[in-house]
Amino acid sequence: MDGLFVGLMTGTSIDGIDAALIEFSDKSLTLVASHYQPYSAAFRKQLVDVAESRNDTLNNVAKLDAILGEKLAEAALSVIQKSTCKTEDILAIGSHGQTIRHRTDIAPPFTVQIGDPNIISTRTGITTVADFRRKDLAEGGQGAPLAPAFHADTFAASDETRVILNLGGIANITVLPPSQHGGDVIGFDTGPANGLMDAWIKQIKNQSYDADGAWAATGKVNSGLLQAFLSDDYFCLPPPKSTGRERFNIDWICENLPTNNTLQPEDIQATLCELTCLSICQAIQNIAPETQRLIVCGGGANNRYLLNRLTQRLNGILVETSSAYGLHPDWVEAAAFAWLARQRLQGLPGNLPTVTGAKKALVLGAIYSGI
Repeated sequence: MDGLFVGLMTGTSIDGIDAALIEFSDKSLTLVASHYQPYSAAFRKQLVDVAESRNDTLNNVAKLDAILGEKLAEAALSVIQKSTCKTEDILAIGSHGQTIRHRTDIAPPFTVQIGDPNIISTRTGITTVADFRRKDLAEGGQGAPLAPAFHADTFAASDETRVILNLGGIANITVLPPSQHGGDVIGFDTGPANGLMDAWIKQIKNQSYDADGAWAATGKVNSGLLQAFLSDDYFCLPPPKSTGRERFNIDWICENLPTNNTLQPEDIQATLCELTCLSICQAIQNIAPETQRLIVCGGGANNRYLLNRLTQRLNGILVETSSAYGLHPDWVEAAAFAWLARQRLQGLPGNLPTVTGAKKALVLGAIYSGI
């Protein structure tokens, strides 16, 4: 199905909405326009409090669901306005929503995203596809990550093993074997990416993120603290697996700090950065030691210090960003949900059972008419 789709992504960093207007044609895609709509500090705090089990009453969650629905609709209209397109040109909007709980480690497992798609479709007049994760859960899957199917469609090569690394609040990898040899695509969350570093710099310096990893670069990695972080059971779990900020958050950092902590704050930041790097590298080396190329996307692709550490640890593997393939790292996940909306309208699967652990490939997402 050729045409224009909007993808809306609000990730585990909970910093704002990424909107991408994508044109699909002849098995290729073009980023027509992009728009980033940041959350206000007050609204972000409300979402973080809910996501980390603070102030998560039914009334509060329902209110945020409606407010975020309005914001998502505004972001969709804004990205369209940045192009020469009209709303009637858009075939569908794919909206991930804001994850406020993702618990696949309990029975029954569940995942919750807010950002009412009824509001998005009503305000924009555009068919909206949402609720992508729960069908996969219903068939025994993790409901995440969902981007690997898009990664396979967009970035796979015939003659080399590639790993796509998304650095959001949480890090996830997609292993793409050479298409000429066949083989299963594998993908899973490796653990924290930007989320813990963002939380720590926010608490210590009241900054939203560590630009270029500059603060982490001033510190020294503390090996004892790094091992304490790595002792979390999550890192030892085999895939399929997924996680979120309900597990990895500021409380998790503080619980792992030494009693009567005397470590310098910048050393803790450096150690958190090394945790992200090491957990990713160990996952790649354990699951796909034959990897030849690492393609990085997500907000963490802008962290030069982290990318340098990855390059040093992954000696012999070429590390580059998705910009080399015509899609800026900031917009890959939003593009993925435009792609998933397209899959839904075509009645095609959106998940990969080898990634999520679901019993079968599934058509994902519920359709909300724009009429």
